[in-house]
Amino acid sequence: MRSHQRELARLTDGTGGGLSAADPAPGPTLLDILRRSTQYLAQANAASPRLDAELILGHVLGLSRIELYLQFERPLLELELSPARELLRRRVGGCPVAYLVGEREFRSLRFQVSAAVLIPRPESELLVEIGAARVVEMGGLARVLDLGCGSGCLGLSLAKVAPLASVDLVDLSQDAVELAARNADAHEVRDRVWIHQGSWADPVQERGPYDLVLANPPYVTTAEWEELDRGVRDFEPRLALDGGPDGLTSYRELLPALAGIVGPDALILLEGDPRRLGQVAELAAVTWPAAQAVVHRDLSHQDRVLEVRLP
Repeated sequence: MRSHQRELARLTDGTGGGLSAADPAPGPTLLDILRRSTQYLAQANAASPRLDAELILGHVLGLSRIELYLQFERPLLELELSPARELLRRRVGGCPVAYLVGEREFRSLRFQVSAAVLIPRPESELLVEIGAARVVEMGGLARVLDLGCGSGCLGLSLAKVAPLASVDLVDLSQDAVELAARNADAHEVRDRVWIHQGSWADPVQERGPYDLVLANPPYVTTAEWEELDRGVRDFEPRLALDGGPDGLTSYRELLPALAGIVGPDALILLEGDPRRLGQVAELAAVTWPAAQAVVHRDLSHQDRVLEVRLP
């Protein structure tokens, strides 16, 4: 770690060709720092050093990735280099880039994120895709419930593509609820979105019946959580990941809680581990024996979403 710290200092101080705090001369160019930052992250075995460096520098400078490329010859000042150094140092320490820059893109929308919520993943976009098709089947009018909403990426993305739908979001974490509210405001859907703090469907027992339910419950087993990459295990909320000894604890809790608040012909979409979606289907069948269950594959051709269509 000390060698990484020395390299980080060299990248942006006078000895590395950059700008020292006392040097009044123009600083290194944006391209210089991008190259050096990429090298620094690569030496620390970052999975995507160039992309990480671009996102971090773009965040510090208030530039999009395209704008970075258009300003490669721009000299950087010490007051710009200092925050970049700190974020690069934290990235080498394992902190995910999304937490460093405070946002993540999901379905071409930007969502604020923090350590209180799971970072949105591309595979979860499948839930919105299937859900949006269901809303179209209903003519656009639908009551939607997003359970364990985190940043709100699922429910709010659906609200953006379904302007006639009303959406309830629920999360156990008050910090997550507040973050989801900020995202709802940012995406200008707050007039059709209601956000509640509580356990699964408890806060919305009187607000049904719902036509569509979306959920990405914790589905990693406790043993698997212990073996996760440190960028996930040490920084993302365990509450959103650890599904108990067999990874199914959350499904056992949320499925029965839906029984009284979903309407006829409702659709329930649950993300899960490809190895255990069959067991999730069995749990759903206990509550709705006549329901139809279909498994959908994600872009990696992995079983990812269980669709439960109620009779």
